[in-house]
Parts: sequence; C-alpha cells; structure tokens
Amino acid sequence: MSNNSDPLFDKYAEMDFTDAKPVFQIPALAQLQTEQGSKSRITMRVDNDTLSIFKARAEMSGGNYQTLMNEALRQFAQGITLADIVRETIQKELRLHP
Repeated sequence: MSNNSDPLFDKYAEMDFTDAKPVFQIPALAQLQTEQGSKSRITMRVDNDTLSIFKARAEMSGGNYQTLMNEALRQFAQGITLADIVRETIQKELRLHP
C-alpha cells in the first residue's frame, strides 16, 4: 500500500513493529478475535485444476467458490467423508420419498 492511498500512513510510518506478536500469542486479543470475527483472511496456493472445479461448481449452484472451499475444509477437518455425505443424502431422500 502506498502512502498516497492510506490516510493513516504518516501517523504509523515511523513505528517499529519488529517486536510485534501475532494475535494468537496474546490471549486477550485471540479471545476478542474469536468473539468478534468468525473468519480469518489467509493466503494459500491451490492447484489451478482444483480452483477451477470449485469455481465451476459455485457458478452452477449460484454460490461462491470460497464458501464451497471453506465447507470442504470444514468437512475434512471434522472427518466427514464423501461416503458420509452420500449416505446422509440418500437417507434424507428416502425419508422424503417413501
């Protein structure tokens, strides 16, 4: 960010952040972040073909590819497999159409 685009640049330009700690290392700030924000901004590299798949699915469903990727990561982190999702979907459909 250039100093021309940020009105607060001059105020903070000379501050030394070399000893700054990340939020997660300061319990009070980590707690505040947990309470106030439900998402964190990250940067990560994803294979082009994987990204294309999520973008195509999002376009087909009218959703957002980032939301789809977040849901896939959540399911993986919780140990939910594709087989679990298929099984649950079939069970719901069987209940709706006996």
